[in-house]
Order: sequence, then C-alpha cells, then structure tokens
Amino acid sequence: MQLGASIPVADIGTGPAALRDYAQAAEELGFAHLLAPDHVLGVNPAADHGDRRVGTTASAYHDPFVLFGFLAAVTKIEDFSTQVLILPQRQTALVAKQAACLDVLSGGRFRLGIGVGWNEVEFTGLNEDFHNRGRRSEEQVELMRALWQEPHVAFKGKWHMIEDAGINPRPASGKVPLWYGGHAGATLRRTVKWGDGWMPLAYGPGEEARAAFDRLRHMAEEAGRDPATIGIDTRVSAAGEEAEWRDTVGFWKSCGVTHLTLANYYQSGHLRRIEGRSLSDHIAAMRRYWNAVADLL
Repeated sequence: MQLGASIPVADIGTGPAALRDYAQAAEELGFAHLLAPDHVLGVNPAADHGDRRVGTTASAYHDPFVLFGFLAAVTKIEDFSTQVLILPQRQTALVAKQAACLDVLSGGRFRLGIGVGWNEVEFTGLNEDFHNRGRRSEEQVELMRALWQEPHVAFKGKWHMIEDAGINPRPASGKVPLWYGGHAGATLRRTVKWGDGWMPLAYGPGEEARAAFDRLRHMAEEAGRDPATIGIDTRVSAAGEEAEWRDTVGFWKSCGVTHLTLANYYQSGHLRRIEGRSLSDHIAAMRRYWNAVADLL
C-alpha cells in the first residue's frame, strides 16, 4: 500500500514556488504520489444559487495537465494522478493527446483518474451535454484507448468520428492507466471493464466500504477479470490523533486498498481539515502523518 497526498492549492496558493516546495517536501518524506482535483469553471460566490450545489471561484484549481507537467520537472515523485478529471466536459481527442504528452514527458508517471462530474455550469460553459455524460464517457474511453494504442484510428461512434487519424506522441506502453472516481453501479461496471483502479472517496473506514470493495471484486470475477489487477485509492486526513490514524491505515490495508491519499484541506464525512492553511502547516501535517503510519504501509 502506498501513501500519497492531494495538493492543497486552495490553501497554499497557486504560485510555482509554493507548489514546488509542497511537492518536494512530499517526495523527501517518502510520499509516492501526488493528486490534484479538476474544475474548469466556478460560479460567482456572491450570487444567489438557491439550493443548487455549485462550485465557485472562491477555490482555485490549476489545470491538472499543466500542474503535473510542472511538478514532473521539479520532482521524481513516482506517480501523478487526477482525482478526478471530468472527462465528458472535454473534447475526447484533446484529452487523449494531453494525457499522452504528460505520460511521455513524465516518463510514465501519470494516472488518469476520470469521473462524470456534477457541476452543470461547467458543461454549459464548455458546450457539452450534461445529461448524457455517463453514456458518452464510455465512448470517450474507447476512443482514447484506441488513440493511445494505434498510430492511426478509424472510429465511428454515436458522438465521435475519426477517419484515419491519430496522435503523436503516444504513450510508450500504448496506454495511460485509467482510474475511475464515483460510487454508482455504473462506475463499478466501467471500472471492471476498462479501469486500472477505483477511487471511492465517500466511504469512511467501516463495513460499508468493505462491502463496496467486495462488490467490485465480485463483479470483476463475474467478468472473468482478476480482482487483484484493479487498484483502490481512498482518502485519509491528518486531523486528530496518531492512534486513530494508525487504526484507519490498518483497516484500509485489511480491505486490500492499494493507495492512500492524504487530503487535509477540506471537511467531508470521515475527512477533517487541519487547523492551519499555510504551506508550512500542510508540510508539518504531512510529516506528522508519515512519521505516525509509515511502518504500516
């Protein structure tokens, strides 16, 4: 089981020095991967949005391809991952190209975590259909996989058509690892069919999480796939006491979780934000967490 960290851009700022220092501190401590979330548009936080769930411009989000291109050049961290890139609000061939370029320039240190999104404002602003996003994302994955594998592709689907064209460069391995975020039954089905891993962020340690992991493995076996070929990445936080962290890490390990990601910048469910928001606060929290649990990994 490897431990990584989610980059707290909204807390430490968007400048290159802070992001470099955070990433290099994580690498020096022994963290194996760095993750970044994705949003293109945020609405005006001063406006009245009623009861709608919206993302606003109050929080900063770097474009993950640009961010990881920068961090790959200033660290040797093993693995960068989106958690998650909202695939169906983007042009498919462009995502395939961006992911392939990042794979090449980072030396294969990139996982493409994908999801279908929830913020309709972004889909509207990017001229994509919010209401067919799940079904359309399946065709997107099929096309991206073809573009990564073959120098030229002839593809005709419901939403995409390419006539004898391709991308260059392509990933050396012929693929970019695909990880799925989300919790719906369709997400598990897509993970089993196309995914290298699953990123379930809503579950805290407990029997609900264990049952979900068992369901994924059962679905994989029914599909003729070895469940061990599907990774699981879930989140932990460094608020609270070391003994609790150790219990949590032990539980996730007993469930067969392959990746843990430390996320200290927000409060949700079992996750609690740390008190401080500065770069030094976040680095100190990473260090404290690593020292408390590294022997359990």
